[in-house]
Amino acid sequence: MPHSHGAPGDDRGDAHAEAEPDFDLVEASFVEGFWAASDPTSFLRLAGVPFHGRDDQGRGLALVRVEQDQAADVAAVTPQLDGQGVRTDPLPAARVGRRRRLRLVYLHGTEPRHLTLAEARALSSN
Repeated sequence: MPHSHGAPGDDRGDAHAEAEPDFDLVEASFVEGFWAASDPTSFLRLAGVPFHGRDDQGRGLALVRVEQDQAADVAAVTPQLDGQGVRTDPLPAARVGRRRRLRLVYLHGTEPRHLTLAEARALSSN
């Protein structure tokens, strides 16, 4: 699987991702560049990430943090035939799935909102 489009239920900004082919690769490059940048603020500007914007409901948002976490899927999950649970089996090293999730934390008043890169870039100007 060359490109990861997120797990079911994973909020990845699908509308924007469909408009821009291989957006998962764009996001991976963003992560690499952001952590290596000597000036993260300028890097955000170059990437088109707004520091202030409005969501689709007109609420004002202000960027305060960039976060990244990592996960590794080390077992396969299979539903039981009787529907009464699941079976898990460890995966061989070559099949272990590694994922990184990028979140841009915006504030609406004092309430934090976690947005994907696609969602942040889709914010409208103030």
